[in-house]
Amino acid sequence: MRAQPEQQAPPVQRIRLRYAKRGRLRFTSHRDFSRAFERAVVRAGVPMAYSSGFHPHPRISYAGAAPTGSASEAEYVELGLARPVDPEEVRAALDAALPDGLDVLAAAESPGGSLADLLEVSRWQLAVTGAELGTVQDAAAAFLATDEVTVERMTKKGMRSFDCRAAVIELSVEDPGPGIPGAIVDVLLRHGTPAVRPDDVLRGLREVGDLPEDVQALQRRIAQGTYDETTGAVVDPLGSTDAP
Repeated sequence: MRAQPEQQAPPVQRIRLRYAKRGRLRFTSHRDFSRAFERAVVRAGVPMAYSSGFHPHPRISYAGAAPTGSASEAEYVELGLARPVDPEEVRAALDAALPDGLDVLAAAESPGGSLADLLEVSRWQLAVTGAELGTVQDAAAAFLATDEVTVERMTKKGMRSFDCRAAVIELSVEDPGPGIPGAIVDVLLRHGTPAVRPDDVLRGLREVGDLPEDVQALQRRIAQGTYDETTGAVVDPLGSTDAP
């Protein structure tokens, strides 16, 4: 009879971290990041709790990862620890162990509950190129005036059509600055199923506006968390607030 695996003790503390993906590291996939992060945990000497079973894994929970190619200032991960540690010590040690561009920005002890349940919305900034500012502004006005904007995207289950307009809570267009072509699109997206991504919104703007087919945008997530309906702010799981 095969020996039963050793049962691991449950975590005695959970710490939530907010980290950023910047520069060239925006092109790391979620799998790439998880591998780098697990190696950093070992190098930093974080006292991780482990799962039970024949192949124990460190208790790391990822939530709301940005699409590959997107920069972000608001990615989240939760660690289950075998002994209590000062969250700031964990943050500093992991930030030093990770490469530049994967930066651990904040840490806090988890009060309990699901981290994923606290990620209801995301605020994105799209640096649009290949279209004039006025053209993007006109497309945004047409988009906001439309009740439904259907777009298509290739998924693991094949081509899928869905309404990208329903997920958009706010959308505005700004001038990127003197001498800089294009436009800056700020969009607040509600998370749902299927998940509407920033490139879906850009595709939707193309559907309703006069944007060129080759219009492109660099995507950066500014904030992620719960949505305060009264103030329009995004409140992240660590307690800070991103005012619109």
